[in-house]
Amino acid sequence: MTRVDDKEQAIVDAWHGNAAPWTRAVREQTIESRKLVTDEAIVRAVLAQASHRVLDVGCGEGWLAHRLSKAGLQVTGVDTVSELLVAARAQGGDFRELSYADLAGGALSERFDAVICNFSLLGKASVDDLLKAMPDMLQPGGVLLIQTLHPLADGTGPYLDGWRDGSWAGCGDGFGQAAPWYFRTLAGWQASFAAAGLYISALDEPLHPHTGRPASVIFMLKVTAQVLA
Repeated sequence: MTRVDDKEQAIVDAWHGNAAPWTRAVREQTIESRKLVTDEAIVRAVLAQASHRVLDVGCGEGWLAHRLSKAGLQVTGVDTVSELLVAARAQGGDFRELSYADLAGGALSERFDAVICNFSLLGKASVDDLLKAMPDMLQPGGVLLIQTLHPLADGTGPYLDGWRDGSWAGCGDGFGQAAPWYFRTLAGWQASFAAAGLYISALDEPLHPHTGRPASVIFMLKVTAQVLA
């Protein structure tokens, strides 16, 4: 039987193994939902916060960090996949190789007006630990923005929190083993946020223009008063 910590490691291994086709898919805009909906949705959400200093967690090949930098924001990108960071740094910018465990352990001394996790929260324990570190990574009044697959958009299993097999369907050619991922119901997300001392200040459900169904959900989170006290 595969242990939970093996699944967490399998996520990282899959991204190391698929960095090149992923970078190509993003830069050639071959993923329909990103091209039509979710890329612009997260950009709008971040810019609406009037933030200046931004952290992009799980920045990948750097498209979002570069886009926000061009809009005038000061952006730091972090990722644990060195191959993706090579692609990100080739276009300039502040990109650092840090794992989620590093971040949860306080590896960054800076505080940010906004922290962004754009489709980058795939694990269970790694994500819960990262969320618990967020209050120490945000400036007072800062916001955490998480865009993830809308729970109602996944029809591969029961509506219960739990591990699921990943897929590169719709991403193009050249991909190998997909990463497993931990499915969370809306209640599951809420429980993780509450345990981390965070609350949902706003929520957006970007709709796919062809299906009229939610393509993603964007949580806008702030630190609870008890944590700030």
